[in-house]
This record gives sequence, C-alpha cells and structure tokens, in this order.
Amino acid sequence: MHLTSERRLDDGVLERAFTLGEIPGILWTPGPVSAPAPAPLILLGHPPLGLRTMYPRLAARARHSAAEGFATATVELPGSGDRPRLPAVERARADLRGAMEAGEPVSDETVDALVLPLVDKAVPEWRAALDALLSLPEVGGPVGYSGGVISIGIRLAVVEPRIVAAGLFAGSLVPRAMFEEARQVTVPLHVLLQWDDEGNDRQAALDLFDAFGSTEKSLHAHMGGHTGVPRYAGDAAARFFARHLK
Repeated sequence: MHLTSERRLDDGVLERAFTLGEIPGILWTPGPVSAPAPAPLILLGHPPLGLRTMYPRLAARARHSAAEGFATATVELPGSGDRPRLPAVERARADLRGAMEAGEPVSDETVDALVLPLVDKAVPEWRAALDALLSLPEVGGPVGYSGGVISIGIRLAVVEPRIVAAGLFAGSLVPRAMFEEARQVTVPLHVLLQWDDEGNDRQAALDLFDAFGSTEKSLHAHMGGHTGVPRYAGDAAARFFARHLK
C-alpha cells in the first residue's frame, strides 16, 4: 500500500488516498476524540461507476461511520474509473442497456456476464486491501462490509473470515449462482431494499434474502426508487454495526 495524499476534513476525519499496486482506494479514520485504538473497520462497497463519481456518497457514509468510531475504506472496482476496461463486462453492460431500453427482460446470460467476472476479480482485490489496511496501527478488527455490489458482498462474506457482519444493498442484478453462495453466508446481515427500485427485481431480492443462511438477518424495506434511500436508514445501519463491531 502506498499513501498518495491525506487531508483532515472539517469534522476531524482523516482522509487518505492510497494505491494498492495499480488499484486506487481511500481510507477514512475517525478524529482522535471519537476513535478507539485501533478503530474497527467497515469496507464500503459501491456500484462500478468510478470512485470520482461515487466520492460524495462514499465520503458521507464514511463521515457518518467515523462519528460512531469506525474506520472505513474503499477501492476502485475492476473496469471502473481509470482502470482498464473489462471487454466482456462492457459488452454485457451494452446488452443490459439494450434490453432495458426495449422494455425486454434481462437474460440470465447477460446478468452472469455482467456480474460474475466482476466478483471473481474484485473479491481477491478487496481481500488484499484488507491485508494492507489491517497492518496499519490505527485500524483493527473486527471488520464489516457495507453496500453493493451485493454479489461482491455475498462472496466476501463467504470466503473472508475476518468479516463478521455485513450490511448489503439489494439494488443490483444477482446471478442465479449467487443464490447458492448466499446459502453459505452465516454472518449477521442487515439488508436494505428500496421497494420501488426501477432497476431491481423486487421478488428476486426477496428470494435472495430468504436464501441467506444467516440465523440473524433483517430486511429493511423503504418506499421509493433506487436513489430514494431515506437518511434515517443510515442510523439503523450504524446501530447494526455498533452491535457487531464494538
């Protein structure tokens, strides 16, 4: 890990940009008043729109978490931002746009081609980032995962034993194969669902929630579209992570 910049935000949160090999990322750690030593860590998942595009939302989530005493970090997803594009994923994304514009159902083949290569490449990168982050003296366990792409969160929850709780956003297409992996998830789950999400199959999201193998799981559904998540939803997620990471 190579730190490339740092700045102190107005609420005392320290924001540091880093690279892990060729992968950009950002680490936020709480100000000295609110931070335990070392601080529990939450990995911030996000859609593959690029860190520059997602930065305002990620920074807001990070600052909210820092007020609760958590460190947070995120990395650029494969094929996003300035990283090299993944041709097969780009073709699948074009097929997805075409189907949605034509009002046609999205085929399982398109969903698989869009999501599975991203999961296969992103999860080892997240785990490598976790190795580097936990080597810092101000960052410690336990570790949580919060956000999307939900399939990345599922895979991480299955293969990464350092993740002890996950808050998942049910707002992305999920390959059928991920339902079987969901049955292997055993960590506590807090799942957020926008009831009128225009890009999400509500019944598929409910079926996925039912498939999760966790004995402690809760579904938080709110009226509204994909970007209409109410502000108080973050408070419920904060209480969830406080129970399991502190």
